[in-house]
Formats: sequence, structure tokens, C-alpha cells
Amino acid sequence: MNTAIQFLDGLHRGLDRIGTWLPQLALRGLTGWEFFESGLEKLHGENWFADIADSFPFPFGLLPVAASWFIATWAELIGGICLWLGLATRYWAVVLLVLSWVAIASVHWPDDWSSLAELWKGYAITDRGFGNFKLPLILMVMLLPLLFAGAGRFSVDELIRRRLA
Repeated sequence: MNTAIQFLDGLHRGLDRIGTWLPQLALRGLTGWEFFESGLEKLHGENWFADIADSFPFPFGLLPVAASWFIATWAELIGGICLWLGLATRYWAVVLLVLSWVAIASVHWPDDWSSLAELWKGYAITDRGFGNFKLPLILMVMLLPLLFAGAGRFSVDELIRRRLA
């Protein structure tokens, strides 16, 4: 019995040590990749923001379409890279949260819904007339631990913090 308790205690301590860097590293890697990939698509694609400019929430609708496209593209590219590195992680989490919120409000939210059941149909990664806010919502939830807990121990942020301490 005592051996089992010691084994479990050792296992928990090992998981605690790994837990200071692995979860944030995994979140940064996956979330950073998704934003970087989206930025690459914009960089190599056509500016389609003119088609949805009237649905941008205030104050983002006040910007010229070309400026919005430029900001979204480079925020996703630079933000994705910075998440990978764990550099200014909390800053980029805020920027990408705002970007995702604007994307949901202007692109992914259903145009018309009359009940929660109908709205829930938009929680999908298809566009069948109900919106498709699943992926940006998941990305927003993935950004929350990075915003509140930071990049974790395996990051440039942590190296900077240790140098300044």
C-alpha cells in the first residue's frame, strides 16, 4: 500500500513539473499555427473584406478595407510566430482575441436566427446558412489560458523574466 502511494506521489510530482511548461507549449503551438496559417491565406489571397465591411463592429468598420486586411493579415502572421516563441504572449493573446471576436461578429455569426437551437447550428465548421463560429470560438478559448497564465516556462517570455529578475 505504501509503495503505491509513493508511486502515485512521484507520478503527481512529475506531472506537476511537466505541467509548468507542456500545456502552454502545446496551446501556443497549435493556436499559433492556426493563426499563422490564416494569415498566410490572407497574404497569398485576394482581399474579400470589401464584401463584409458593413458588418464589421464599431470601431473596426471605420477603417479602410485595405487597412483592415493588412492589420488582420499581419496580426495573424506575427501573432502566430510570437505564440510559437512565447514572446509577448499575453499581448498577442489580447490582439488575437479581439481579431477573433471581430471575425465572429462580421463573418462567422449567423445572419438570421430566432432561437438558441437555431443559433447552435452555427457552432459548426461548415457554412450552411447558420454561420460557422466553431473554430474562432475554440481559438478564443485556447487563447484564454495564455492570456491569464502566460506562455509557460518554455518560452522567450520566461527567459526575459528570468534575466530581469
